[in-house]
Amino acid sequence: MRTHVNSVGLLVRADPAFLFVYPDHIPRDCIDVLPQQPGIYIFRDEAATPIYIGKSVNIRQRVLSHLRTPEEAQMLARTRHIDFERTGGELGALLREAMLIREHQPVFNVKLRKQREMCSIALREHRPEIVFAKEVDFGRTDGLFGLFGTKKAAQETLKNLVGAANLCSVATGLEKGSPGRPCFARQIARCRGACIGEESAADHGARLHAALGHMLVRRWPYDGPIAIVEESDGLRQKQLVDNWCYLGTGKLKKKRAAARFDPAVYHILQRPLLAGGLAIELL
Repeated sequence: MRTHVNSVGLLVRADPAFLFVYPDHIPRDCIDVLPQQPGIYIFRDEAATPIYIGKSVNIRQRVLSHLRTPEEAQMLARTRHIDFERTGGELGALLREAMLIREHQPVFNVKLRKQREMCSIALREHRPEIVFAKEVDFGRTDGLFGLFGTKKAAQETLKNLVGAANLCSVATGLEKGSPGRPCFARQIARCRGACIGEESAADHGARLHAALGHMLVRRWPYDGPIAIVEESDGLRQKQLVDNWCYLGTGKLKKKRAAARFDPAVYHILQRPLLAGGLAIELL
């Protein structure tokens, strides 16, 4: 690490931020107009393509923190302009960010990029089954547990849960069984015998349901779309949502496609919406 002389003349190791130089290829006018209110911001390259989309309760402060972060030098080197959009509050910023990232797939946004085969775990006749969003409406289906980006991730979670709760790998479909033959876990006293009839399918299913309980996917709690009303420094917005799917702001379109469950929106809204306290209008 490089060194520098501090204010009292001591030679010390330099913090990376000390060596940072403002990227002067980004026009200052697009920085100067950034507001200190909630909203989203977009870093664009020379072709005006979004390469990073973020959100904050203070747009100006958050963008300036990017400009002062040496670890983001690669993104800053490709940036030629920064846009912003104000929102009525933090939830609006979160929803708008998720929608734009899904739409544009910016190269420097990784966590919120589209999942290819979202799936969940359903219980069918006391047995777990992996179901996919393209076949099941997650927002309007009861008895779903966990949201996973791949089938492999769902299977691995189920495997770990079965081991931790002393469940039967045969009864859960993780191991092939044959009549009268105990599963491996039973042989080492880690299963109560559902594989050989010593534990009923109903009792085993109840224990499996309890073990999955903390991963329950909450059903959409309304009969149709709602508006979440937010206001910040004179900007009042209605964020339209249906079936854990963000529909945008303003007025609801009379003709629109059926709202499909969006895991990003679900993770943003599940707790605040079910906890109450938001300003809600039924549509």
